[in-house]
Amino acid sequence: MVLELERVTVVSGAQTHLYGVDLRLVPGAINVLLGPTQAGKTTLMRVMAGLDRPASGRVLADGHDVTGVSVRQRNLAMVYQQFINYPAMTVFDNIASPLQLQKLPADEVKRRVHEVAGKLHIDHLLQRRPGELSGGQQQRCALARALVKRSSLVLLDEPLVNLDYKLREELRVELATLFADGKTTVVYATTEPLEALLLGGYTAIVDRGRVLQHGPTLDVYNAPATVDVAAVFNDPPMNMLVSDLTADGTARLPIGIDVPLQRASMRAVRGNDRFRIGIRPGHLRLAPRTERSVAVPCRLELAELSGSETYLHLHTQQGGVDLVAQLQGVHQIDLGTQLDVYIDPDELFVFGADATLLSGPEAAHGAH
Repeated sequence: MVLELERVTVVSGAQTHLYGVDLRLVPGAINVLLGPTQAGKTTLMRVMAGLDRPASGRVLADGHDVTGVSVRQRNLAMVYQQFINYPAMTVFDNIASPLQLQKLPADEVKRRVHEVAGKLHIDHLLQRRPGELSGGQQQRCALARALVKRSSLVLLDEPLVNLDYKLREELRVELATLFADGKTTVVYATTEPLEALLLGGYTAIVDRGRVLQHGPTLDVYNAPATVDVAAVFNDPPMNMLVSDLTADGTARLPIGIDVPLQRASMRAVRGNDRFRIGIRPGHLRLAPRTERSVAVPCRLELAELSGSETYLHLHTQQGGVDLVAQLQGVHQIDLGTQLDVYIDPDELFVFGADATLLSGPEAAHGAH
């Protein structure tokens, strides 16, 4: 299905939830809606589903205007973060319920239920009731009920958010495999940049009721169009430093260092009195990456351990700027320690005075 939103605005009372959104989903692919809580992702999905009617604008399905068409008349399925199953029914009957409403033959219902249950590894649970299942199994049941319809459009609103880390990883891989045949257009809402990267496909950055950028996921990640996109598509957010261009073509950062810019970056910032340098937390290192790397003297204010990563909250000795570094592995460093972190000029993002991307690592080196 080719689904398009044209200048869609959603208003509730005095509050505007969506501001003239234009979005064309890529058919047969996973389309991720990435944005913070209350960015407008669920509202977008409700409009796509026909649960909400926009105040203005149109929704087109395969070129046909379906703006006023109810959800029951559309070939779609939707799964919410709060998975819903019928407690008095078996897993089999939960999954079969949409097919039974379509009055399909019993043997066809049985075949399709077993097929989708097998793909989601719950075929051995078909005679149990939801109350006898774990959280992950209950979510698989809800997903199976949506997928068994073979809808051309599947909307998944943060479907894994209430599951533990291991289950999220397992189901994320299973979902990507299930939709790999290109027969279904999938919309997947998440607040997590890493989840968008793992799912691949295409990503639309949603923030404060607007779609800021939409394209292949890696393209959006590697070349965020604006400072706001860079903030959303990075966790923790990208470090931003307001900078000046010196006479010899280096960026003078407010942390007491000058960083040489690539030629493309220098050309881009000519005429910009003030511009911003973006540095991903994962690009701040405790050792130089190349001979061009520049040291930044800092003091460690806080260290956070998160699984296989360590987040260092740093305060620069010059300029008094707060930075966050994201390091692989577990690092035991005493608070208050004076240390150097290194910036590689090849990894800098340069944003103009209007907050749009002027140049970045992809412009200089192509896709990684």
